[in-house]
Amino acid sequence: MTPFDPLETRSQEARSADIATALPKAVSNALRAPAMAAHLGDIDARAVTDRASLARLPVLRKSDLTGAQAAQPPFGGLSATALAEFEHVFQSPGPIYEPGRVSADWWRLGRFLHASHIGRGDILQNCFSYHLVPAGMMFENAARAVGATVLPAGTGQTELQVIAARDIGSTVYAGTPDFLKIILDKADEMGVALQITKAVMGGGALFPSLRDFYRDRGITARQCYATADLGNVAYETDAMEGMVVDEGVIVEIVRPGTGDPVPQGEVGEILVTTLNADYPLIRFATGDLSAVLPGQSPCGRTNMRIKGWMGRADQTTKIKGMFVRPEQVAALVSHHDEIHRARVIATRVGEKDVMTVRIETRATNPALYEATVLSTLKLRGEVDLVPPGSLPNDGLVIEDLRRYD
Repeated sequence: MTPFDPLETRSQEARSADIATALPKAVSNALRAPAMAAHLGDIDARAVTDRASLARLPVLRKSDLTGAQAAQPPFGGLSATALAEFEHVFQSPGPIYEPGRVSADWWRLGRFLHASHIGRGDILQNCFSYHLVPAGMMFENAARAVGATVLPAGTGQTELQVIAARDIGSTVYAGTPDFLKIILDKADEMGVALQITKAVMGGGALFPSLRDFYRDRGITARQCYATADLGNVAYETDAMEGMVVDEGVIVEIVRPGTGDPVPQGEVGEILVTTLNADYPLIRFATGDLSAVLPGQSPCGRTNMRIKGWMGRADQTTKIKGMFVRPEQVAALVSHHDEIHRARVIATRVGEKDVMTVRIETRATNPALYEATVLSTLKLRGEVDLVPPGSLPNDGLVIEDLRRYD
């Protein structure tokens, strides 16, 4: 294994020593952001030097972030760098605003691409969105870090995607797990042979059956765990044993709804502390579940490993690469007086995510609600109308029926 940099192969002693230096700096940077300083309270950044002292700090939740941003847009006083200093500002569903820089590997996804054997000479067809959300620029920045050439393809326009991949000889796909299959199916329909042999994916789970499909097509598919707020958190390597945690973050697994670390191997919620000087989030609760894998990766990287994404600690669910949140379902219901309750159901059909929106109403025409579904949930879905009282009275508004094993 050729490491991306020497950080990947540090001894645990060296990593702990480096954390003892980097963590106080991260907390000190966070205290420069007014809202983060108020959230953290009266603490001495110099005393936060290891995981034990970090675990005593309060948890920052997505609801804290959205509340702060609503009160003080766009970043809610949580950024240590002024808005004018950032090259980009993004809007994710919520809405939630995130900053972005063009400096080298700012989101740290170059490490993931390097582990996937992508570099100079590769042509990366970037099928993540460049519209409002940061995913497209995150992978653009990563490709620049490893010297790959980028086709900024964005989403949709499948036939044009096939033509472009053929004409320029794309060797790498970057995008959500499902969309590559749509491109490959369209290429087969058009009788076009593509040269894509590597795929780097995020924005949703890469299901085993879909990974096998790509492998049978001669494509090595790898996935990362990254968010718009945090950048890269963990990524797959040649070992294919869970995900190796990125060197620019500190990951804790805690009991959901608390900040209390769980024993190694127990499933809990992922908290992430970033060492990003511009946007230092401290103990940020992702709402995602995972567990620590014991031991060191056979690939030679020495950092902690997690099992990967294992579901949500809350009902927020990612469908077709986009988060759907309970408050969005509530907004759907509030738009129509005749709706009693609604439930979003996520399933898989033909290796693609399918969203069904089941609505309790006396209405009989699903078309009445299609525009509202799109405007509130930001995704198209099948609308299924059921009589009032049909949905279980169990508090669920989002139900994920997809299997992850």
